[in-house]
Amino acid sequence: MSLRIAMTGATGFVGAETLEQALVAGHHVTALTRRAQPPRARLKWVPGSLDQAAGLDTLVRDADLVIHIAGVVNAPDRDSFEAGNVRGTMAVVDAMRKRGVRRLIHISSLAAREPDLSDYGWSKERAERHVKASGLDWTIVRPPAIYGPNDREMLELFRMAKRGIMLLPPGGRLSVIHVADLAQLLLALADDCDISLAQTYEADDGTPTGWDHKDFGAAIGRAVGRSVRTMATPAWLLGVAARTDRLFRGNGAKLTPDRVDYFCHPDWVAAAEAHVPKQLWMPQIPTEEGLKATVQAYRTKGWI
Repeated sequence: MSLRIAMTGATGFVGAETLEQALVAGHHVTALTRRAQPPRARLKWVPGSLDQAAGLDTLVRDADLVIHIAGVVNAPDRDSFEAGNVRGTMAVVDAMRKRGVRRLIHISSLAAREPDLSDYGWSKERAERHVKASGLDWTIVRPPAIYGPNDREMLELFRMAKRGIMLLPPGGRLSVIHVADLAQLLLALADDCDISLAQTYEADDGTPTGWDHKDFGAAIGRAVGRSVRTMATPAWLLGVAARTDRLFRGNGAKLTPDRVDYFCHPDWVAAAEAHVPKQLWMPQIPTEEGLKATVQAYRTKGWI
């Protein structure tokens, strides 16, 4: 069935993949954008941002549902995270209420489980609170680490692996998911409003108990074709690196003190009790294969 989907974050890493899959599936998409975008069949771009009520009103008008992907993953302070993740989500909810649009698929993060660890996690948990109190027909998805072609957040790990050494956080485990699998999940939820209603899902690649940090580093090494020496980096040294990164790259720094606290947490594994029901969705891309495909895409772009 063709749906009318309103989407935020469609120009970002996850959003672009979700948009592509939605159009291929025959859905009609209205997407928010700050900059002019090329026209495509069944796609309407709406100029605006999360802090512009008029653009959001146009975005959600006549929509069957909203997929809210836009958010801030890296910011210099808590106020910036609040503006992008909390107030932005509240603005989407307000626009939906005014237009009578009921169905909301909200993309959060595993970081919301630990709001005291980082400003990022705090903002994602606060956004979830507003979604749950919205009175809408909501489903929340908490992805773990997302990888895939066009991703720049994990790019530095691949670059380190190419050099044969990877500096990783202290011992712990994490879950991961390929961006194409995550996009497929979001569209599966778009087609469903029964099983997933008022549910919070933690999706992953299907690896039981997730990945040990060293094992995941070694998997990236295999993807780039190198034997990689992994080193557990103490939190204090990561803190020094974060301050150095901020010194050289300013607000464009990838490693920040806020992220250090997040990275050093030992358990970022999707909880088994929060997994998506198998009759609704299952991951299709084995991580070893997905990592190799990501490396190929990076090389084509000249990123590694």
